[in-house]
Amino acid sequence: MKIVEAKFLMSNSEYSKCPKPDKPEYAFIGRSNVGKSSLINSLVQKKDLAKTSQVPGKTQLINHFSINQQWYLVDLPGYGYAKVSKTEREKFEKMIMDYLSLRSNLVCTFVLIDVRHEPQKIDLAFMETLGEKGIPFYIVFTKADKLSPTAVGKNVEAYIEKMQETWDEVPQYFVSSSVNGTGRNDILAEIQKLNQDFQV
Repeated sequence: MKIVEAKFLMSNSEYSKCPKPDKPEYAFIGRSNVGKSSLINSLVQKKDLAKTSQVPGKTQLINHFSINQQWYLVDLPGYGYAKVSKTEREKFEKMIMDYLSLRSNLVCTFVLIDVRHEPQKIDLAFMETLGEKGIPFYIVFTKADKLSPTAVGKNVEAYIEKMQETWDEVPQYFVSSSVNGTGRNDILAEIQKLNQDFQV
């Protein structure tokens, strides 16, 4: 897939205020500081489409981007250790789950996992919730450039083995790096394939 246009559309705190659900939509989410904005910018090959930050938890709204005027890319708030109050965190969680559960044109969610770390409880719990609610998702292992290919393979395998303890079938996954573009073409090819099957 060639990205010829990628532009910011709007930010919302409620799924019902998002753009008209007339195009296929793909959401990106992950623990704070997982490299989500960098991956999005790498996918569309624009340095500053999604705002990157050294401060975890910077994304606090549902951010919609129009890609080629054919589909929506959605940047969701991260989950995890962002420094917000319990009340704020609960508000974010409700906003995210309402969106993931009720957005009618959401085709698939990409859950980002930092490949450098061993399986994290918070990531596993979030994916369990998606599975329980029947929300389709893929896994994207990020920051593959930070490790050797052998170490990346070992860590991915450890994650898959951990998930196989509770999952009958582990979702499809991608290994990515926003630095060298690893995984970009595979992710976009999958989106293109899903776009062809989309019906309003």
